[in-house]
Amino acid sequence: MEQKVVAPVKIGVVGLGRFGRLHSLTLAGLAEAELVAVVGRRQESLDMLATELPSVPGWTSLSKAIDEAAAEAWVIATTTAAHVPLTKILLENGKTVLLEKPIADNLDEALSLAPFVQPDSSNLMIGHIVLFNSEFQQLRDVASQHGSISYINCVRHRPASIVVDFPGENPLHAAMVHDLYATQVLLDRMEPDHFSGQFHRTQGGHIDLAVAQLKWNDGPVASFAASYLTPSGMPPRGFDRTEVFGEGWSARISPNPRPIEVWDSQASWPLALEVRANPPSGMMAEELRCFCRVVRGLQAVPEGATYTDAVQVQQWMEKINAAAK
Repeated sequence: MEQKVVAPVKIGVVGLGRFGRLHSLTLAGLAEAELVAVVGRRQESLDMLATELPSVPGWTSLSKAIDEAAAEAWVIATTTAAHVPLTKILLENGKTVLLEKPIADNLDEALSLAPFVQPDSSNLMIGHIVLFNSEFQQLRDVASQHGSISYINCVRHRPASIVVDFPGENPLHAAMVHDLYATQVLLDRMEPDHFSGQFHRTQGGHIDLAVAQLKWNDGPVASFAASYLTPSGMPPRGFDRTEVFGEGWSARISPNPRPIEVWDSQASWPLALEVRANPPSGMMAEELRCFCRVVRGLQAVPEGATYTDAVQVQQWMEKINAAAK
């Protein structure tokens, strides 16, 4: 039987920071995609990326890029404050969007997207690479084989320098959100009955630690810690751990940093995350391959990456934030 040839999805990327650059480089190497546009706020960002991707046209105006590029789908990897306005523009223009998490700065803003999203979320997929991490996917399989979960414990610590480099960035929204999505998937989207949370602040008043607890009546408990506390001698992306306990079983994953370690004049962890752009492999490549299949109608948006999932996690963060205050 002859296999149908599927044309590569023509994709553009909005936002050229660290993650936007990684999305661009990964898409440029995928057989399933054709990177046809990049959009940045500053010409300098476009010029820098052009040294790596000289054949990809760039714009500083999204509206011009929509009109002039042939992109049928877009990845949004900008600051969170720009997520909803840019997503509305693209959805109104009939494009399919992969939107990096979190969906918005607050719940009301997230809910304002509802009129633009298809009921099955087929035109909006939430970008959450942890769902495509090989260790997490194996953990899901293990949990499904062993039955009910009693306790989930997640820690996600990032460098203390973030407090200075990105003042005002809350680890609840920038780091813990990953583990909230992962827990949502492990517990089949069950809504918690109880929320609690605490913040620790620096002497300057910035939040450098967020702690939260979720409880399901007659069900599991989940605890979370996310911080900007790791010193410079630790891995450059801090470290992540997830532990899951059930009746008669337990599992643990340590997806960051990856096991490879290098020592010369000092220790280094060259593969902090399971992301390689050349050639594309790891969780970002798998996320983008999945997005291409969604655009082509070959699969539904996966659990944990729909608009409804994003709104649920946004509600969880609002409740944790309220409890912490």
